Amino acid sequence: MKQRTTIVIHCLVLLMLIAALAACASTSKRESTGEYIDDSVITSKVKSLLGTDDFLKSFQISVETYKGNVQMSGFVNSQQAVDKAGEIARNVKGVKSVKNSLIVK
Repeated sequence: MKQRTTIVIHCLVLLMLIAALAACASTSKRESTGEYIDDSVITSKVKSLLGTDDFLKSFQISVETYKGNVQMSGFVNSQQAVDKAGEIARNVKGVKSVKNSLIVK
C-alpha cells in the first residue's frame, strides 16, 4: 500500500512539473516568461536612452516591446527627432526591429 501511494505521489509531482513548464512556454500570441523579461529590459533601455538624449528628452515618446520588436509612438517637432529616436532604439542590444510611429506635429 505504501509503495502504491509513493507511485501516485511521484506521478502527481511529474504532472505538476509538466504543467508548469508548459505554462512558461511561448506561443505565437503570448510571450514566454523569459521573453517578457527581455522585452522589459529592452523597453527600459530605450526609454532611458531617449530620456538622457538632450535633443529628445523634452518629447513624450511611448515605447513598447514585444518579442524584441520595438514600437515607438508619440509626437515630436521634426523629422530629425523621428530619425534620431529610431536610430537610438535600433542600437539597443536585443532589438530585432523598430516600428517608428512617431508623428511630426
